[in-house]
Amino acid sequence: MSNAYCERCGATMVTMELAGRPRDVCGECGRVAYRNPLPVAAAVVLNDRREVLLVRRRNEPHAGMWCLPTGFAELGETIEEAALRELHEETGVVGKTHRLLVAHSLSDDSYGDLLFICFEVTKTGGTEVPGDDAEALSYFPFEEHPPLAFEAHTEAVQMCAALHREPWAIQDSFTRLYSDSGEGMLSDALVTLVEERADEIYDRWREVVRRDRTTPSYAQPDFPGVKDAAYEALSRFCAWLLDREQGDAVEAFYFEVGRRRFQQGVDLAELISALTLLRKEIWAFAREHQVLANPLDVYRVMELSRRIVLFFDKALFHATRGFLSAEGGTS
Repeated sequence: MSNAYCERCGATMVTMELAGRPRDVCGECGRVAYRNPLPVAAAVVLNDRREVLLVRRRNEPHAGMWCLPTGFAELGETIEEAALRELHEETGVVGKTHRLLVAHSLSDDSYGDLLFICFEVTKTGGTEVPGDDAEALSYFPFEEHPPLAFEAHTEAVQMCAALHREPWAIQDSFTRLYSDSGEGMLSDALVTLVEERADEIYDRWREVVRRDRTTPSYAQPDFPGVKDAAYEALSRFCAWLLDREQGDAVEAFYFEVGRRRFQQGVDLAELISALTLLRKEIWAFAREHQVLANPLDVYRVMELSRRIVLFFDKALFHATRGFLSAEGGTS
């Protein structure tokens, strides 16, 4: 027999088996006293440095350990409101729920069966000050935070980190793209590759233009000056990627290439095709050697592609000018 009393009529509760479970049931009015898990709400708050806000517990259980701002939901509030209330009480931070991170049942030695629900919360106001239940608070990097008092909190932090990983990587890629320092730019990697493997790129391009139907003049095994011009073209390409001020040198070089090809009897269409095939070989070589392998570098890849196209558009334009100038007998 249970020692509890019915909240409705005050009669003694008795234990009975209902639906395969032992239940406390009022012997007078038949009211069933269901035992439900306690709802617990928690919040993950990030700062601009991508660090997570933690509090050091003042009270047991796990006094002195770090955890997320957390607490039990109260009557008359939603679980989202409970998470925001506990956040404000323990840290002084005002926020709004952004998304659900984890929700599952668990058993705790101190509190019994719990329903743990954690939200990512965006800070909208307030000042970080430890509440009565907290000895201290601090923001920690995802990979460097101290051990957390509750396993469920660790899971929530890991889930938040996983959800942000790819968007942050794309954001970092975009930021590096327009950084003044230029460190880690894909163009730097491409320049290094072209400079170190120029022989291979030339050999591949030379084989292509020898066989391609659009460049019959280049099929000659002893085409005069083509090797030197190709190496110079690769050099000009690298210099321009690193320094846009090389534009005048690029113009002069390709203007002269156009003049020479006219004098050698090469058709303008062949000249244009040969330059287009060189651009194609540079791009293919870069992809094969992993310069463009990281899908998270999508913005930098797009920008590098645009710059390659821009360079060869200039090359084609000035080579055509040189060709037509020689054809018309002008300088």
